Amino acid sequence: MPKQKGIIKIEGTIGDLTFLKTKDGYMVKEKTSLSGSRIASDPAFQRTRENNAEFGRAGKAAKVLRTAIRTLLQNAKDHRVSSRLTKEMMKVIKADATSTRGLRNVVDGEAEMLEGFNFNINAILSTTLYAKYTATINRVTGLLDINIPSFVPVNELVVPAGATHYKIVSAGAEIDFENGTYVENNSATVVLPWDATTTAAIALSNAVTANSTHPLFLLLGIHFFQQVNGVNYPLKNGAFNALSLVKVSGL
Repeated sequence: MPKQKGIIKIEGTIGDLTFLKTKDGYMVKEKTSLSGSRIASDPAFQRTRENNAEFGRAGKAAKVLRTAIRTLLQNAKDHRVSSRLTKEMMKVIKADATSTRGLRNVVDGEAEMLEGFNFNINAILSTTLYAKYTATINRVTGLLDINIPSFVPVNELVVPAGATHYKIVSAGAEIDFENGTYVENNSATVVLPWDATTTAAIALSNAVTANSTHPLFLLLGIHFFQQVNGVNYPLKNGAFNALSLVKVSGL
């Protein structure tokens, strides 16, 4: 969509042009003569209908995943996370080699393609936490685990300016995309100081349904704090908190 430039800020419709304000500034788009009924019935728009169906499916899948992890997500996200995750879900759906076009879905796609997705583009986990960790998913027991050996925070953790403390968070989610339901469990360390003292080994375990037949997602993140007079305050409302999908088990 074209972006307006200049000092005049316009909202509304003038002729065939519609001016609107978005998070990315003032934008302008041209009105179309296509009607919804024509797109829904004209054979010439069959591909459009198929694309729209799969895009809608991707949006719903992204929403249920975000809803499942909202406890952690509300403290570690950027303003474009919804659209970015939907885009990645489309890639998962397009990897479905079983269903016909227009009916492709996440379950028959490759959910593992979501591994490495960062929910806060302003805080990438791989450039925040350098300490080694293992991420494991056990479908039989339903346990999704993070294990981090002892490390020295000032050497292995890059913190934003003003941060004095941090905590490591994790979540496991079992998602039934067909019915839009989920089972979620999360865990976290206590708030720890960012200093030169070696930490104890960290083990975070998240339990979902044993022997699940749904995709499983394991997340790892870092939340930062500034301690003032013994009180830990979230740093800049979580603007630099990291949260990433570190392990995914599809079907």
